[in-house]
Amino acid sequence: MNLPGLTVHEAARLLRKRQISSVELTRAVLERIESLEPHVKAYVTVTPELALQQAQAADQALAAGGDLPDLLGIPVALKDVLATEGVRTTCSSRILENYVPVYDGTAVSRLRSQGAVFLGKTNCDEFAMGSSTENSGFFATHNPWNLDTVPGGSSGGSSAAVAADECLYALGTDTGGSIRQPAALCGVTGLKPTYGRVSRYGLVAFASSLDQIGPFTKDAEDCAIVLNAIAGHDACDSTSVNRAVPDFRAALRDDVKGLRIGLPREYFAAGVAAGVEQRVREAVGVLEGLGAQVGECSLPSTDYALDTYYIIAPAEASANLARYDGIRYGLSEQAPDIWSQYNATREAGFGPEVKRRIMLGTYVLSAGYYDAYYLKAQKVRTLIKQEFDRAFESFDVLLAPTSPSTAFKIGEKVDDPLAMYLNDVLTIPVNMAGLPGLSIPCGLSDGLPVGLQIIGKAFDEETILRVAYCYQQHTDFHKQKPRLG
Repeated sequence: MNLPGLTVHEAARLLRKRQISSVELTRAVLERIESLEPHVKAYVTVTPELALQQAQAADQALAAGGDLPDLLGIPVALKDVLATEGVRTTCSSRILENYVPVYDGTAVSRLRSQGAVFLGKTNCDEFAMGSSTENSGFFATHNPWNLDTVPGGSSGGSSAAVAADECLYALGTDTGGSIRQPAALCGVTGLKPTYGRVSRYGLVAFASSLDQIGPFTKDAEDCAIVLNAIAGHDACDSTSVNRAVPDFRAALRDDVKGLRIGLPREYFAAGVAAGVEQRVREAVGVLEGLGAQVGECSLPSTDYALDTYYIIAPAEASANLARYDGIRYGLSEQAPDIWSQYNATREAGFGPEVKRRIMLGTYVLSAGYYDAYYLKAQKVRTLIKQEFDRAFESFDVLLAPTSPSTAFKIGEKVDDPLAMYLNDVLTIPVNMAGLPGLSIPCGLSDGLPVGLQIIGKAFDEETILRVAYCYQQHTDFHKQKPRLG
């Protein structure tokens, strides 16, 4: 039996029947990590001792029986921006290279309370700033489908780990597409929940009004299971919404008859590769053949979303990253005075993309430019949200490509920041509006995965998961695997 290739729900069933043990499952995944990591480089830190301890505890709980959590004994990878007690949490940055948190973030603690098995921390773009995982302060992660290409970003380590079966599921974060875009490029399922659905407590902040934690999984059913575990109000997070959490798994059904699907014409404009558009339209055809009603809509402010994002997100980043000063924690470069120490620490600790965004954010917040740039960007953000609201008066979900292209070569865009930023052009509007978005595999173009993006109304993850689940009952793209050892 190929244990690392199991889905979460398959593994949970086998564990409960005592046909496999958590220790057996965990060892199989750790062996696969050891075999593939020299090539994929998905992990910054692997924690085999912790994983096996947790697996042994899970097996004891399974033997005792009773009401068992869905994720008990199942191995997970955590993006290295999530605080994990006693485990190095670096944000893939030299400035936090040796930082070990003394507490768990809420999403991590909720997995721990379920008896999840922590395999380690996955690589990402430094402080989640990037679209290819080439901006990591340590090394680039490789796409398991073609090791010469990027896995997407910023959560590229998490997406690559799931695609390569180096974990059964993973957590990532999405600020402008950093779950959905790498999910698309690596051919896995990735969900960005509604802003406020999952607590951000313990997530090292990039842009606080945009960041959201979500799962990478092998199919929509697993996505619903993980979301059930991590969603819910948290008093430690003032942006966490105090709203009842439905049973997302119970909402899954093989039925989209009568569902109204909108296709935003701006998402199929110039810049989307022909092969990507073809696969997405074929996926729309599958759902239409299953009884969904399909029509066009327009989101005209989409053209301004990228510009708006690269004002608001760097502005928030410049404030959030001010805490890394060489005094309180993290890297500390010695210098003759405090200002020199600040400068020396940040010069040595931050990579070029982080520095670029801090400078841009500081500029747009400075006197004389705040009204011209930041305030105007916030007004456009409101327009983007209003246009989505109008579209959802006529449609239940919106479908679009997740990324305008398939995975590109490592190094191809690293020296052209503007070209790199365009990778998130189709995902950013969802973050600006605070909506849920899901990417699922819908085929291959030139041998590389293409992602179908399903966008829903605020706090309506049930519908987008239902659409994804129904689609996956009638296709097998989510079961296709890269050819690795």
